[in-house]
Parts: sequence; structure tokens; C-alpha cells
Amino acid sequence: MSAAPIGKPVRMRVGEHAVLALGSNLGDRAGTIHAAVDALRAEPGIDVRAVSPLYETPALKPEGIDEEAPAYLNAVALVHTLLEPLALLEVANAVEDRLGRVREEHWGDRTIDIDVVDYGGIVSDDDPRIVLPHPRAHERAFVLVPWASLDPEAQLPGYGAVADLAARATDPVRLWEDRS
Repeated sequence: MSAAPIGKPVRMRVGEHAVLALGSNLGDRAGTIHAAVDALRAEPGIDVRAVSPLYETPALKPEGIDEEAPAYLNAVALVHTLLEPLALLEVANAVEDRLGRVREEHWGDRTIDIDVVDYGGIVSDDDPRIVLPHPRAHERAFVLVPWASLDPEAQLPGYGAVADLAARATDPVRLWEDRS
């Protein structure tokens, strides 16, 4: 009996854990976030492991809270992915596009926003298209509170415990209750 040839070695990707933040302040906010999570679940190489409850927050602009803008609904998804960080961001952007995201104003109102907040604990600003962890995530309650609700022991690389950061964040966040 002869053995099968071994052939070339194959590098197996085991994948990485990543944290995605989702937000919407236009249209059916909850429906759009749920549709985005469903679209991410359908993508090859992405396994959505957990999704936080929805939280409502006022719109946050560079100059502070904008009471005139529609409020956001926000959530965090914990995923396991075989995609590299930039590929994961590109998939997130494609999902945004399919759900009607328009990029006319930086920090403007939007149907959906999906950010890669953390990817396997990597700290990197080598590529201007993706900075890890996501800039300002360490001070944004609308990211930290939902994340801490899913993983109370989570750490944000370079900043510390997510729960501690959430307790210090100053933007108002409240658990959203669907009243429809």
C-alpha cells in the first residue's frame, strides 16, 4: 500500500476576533442595524458571535453633541473572521453601501456606519485606511457601553478595560426600548 503524496505545505488561517461598532440615525434605525448584522453574517469569512442590545445616543459632531440632528441607535458585534483587517473594513463598507450609506459629510447623519474598533488586539496606524484600535473609541460611550455589555472583561489595546473606559465616557447613552 503506498502513501498519498504530501505535497506543498498549506498555511491555515485560524482567524481573529474583531469588534465592530454599528450606528444609524436615519430611516428605520433598528431595522437597518439588524439588516447590517444579517448582511455581515452572510459574508464568507465572518462569523458573528454576539450582538449587543441597541443603545440610543445623541448625534456627536466634532464640536460636541448636536441636539438638532436625529439621535443614533448603536450596537456592537463581536465577530470571528478569517479576513485581514483591511478586507474586513472593505466588507463593512460594502454592507454600508448596500444599505444606502451616503458619504457626503464627514461625521454627518447616516443610514448606517460600521467601524472596525478592534482586530485581535492589534495596535497599528501603518495604513491610513484603517487605524487600530479605532481612533476615539476609547472615549465614546456609544461604542464602550454596548461592548462592555457583551464582554465585561474586554480590553481596548493601549487604553485598558472597556468597562472602566465606559464608566468614564461622557456622551449620554441609554438602552433603547423598541416602542413600535
